[in-house]
Amino acid sequence: MARRRADWHTYFMRIAQVVATRSTCDRKHVGAVIVRDKTILSTGYNGSIRGLPHCDEVGHLMENGHCVRTVHAEANAIVQAARNGVRIEGAEIYVTASPCWNCFKLLANAGIRRIYYGEFYRDERILDFARQLGIELVDLGSALADDPDDPPLPEE
Repeated sequence: MARRRADWHTYFMRIAQVVATRSTCDRKHVGAVIVRDKTILSTGYNGSIRGLPHCDEVGHLMENGHCVRTVHAEANAIVQAARNGVRIEGAEIYVTASPCWNCFKLLANAGIRRIYYGEFYRDERILDFARQLGIELVDLGSALADDPDDPPLPEE
């Protein structure tokens, strides 16, 4: 029997899940993959400002119940693209958790046209604003849950 090949959504979301294993804030491990025409343009995970200590080294910097030491995965993916001169306008992003309000605004201004996410995370404002902007939000969480044909993710 032939092995079943992963569809593109599963492929890119599984890569986002692996990217999330690089996260350095144990409050939430998030990974992001920016894609255009089935080609990966950039990746990002949540971690501290480049060159500064990470949460898993020095602890969290809490403000209003949120750790503010980290740069979010989506923002880091946008920054990586910019640092490498990669145009992301018109691209899509696969992210393990839906973007927070600030990351949503960054993605919208960067020209991301579709956001695929694995779980919904907190901020319902993105639903209305995405609709107003014509940005498609796609919940892949249930579609990717425990597919017996998918190999397990690597252990951390």
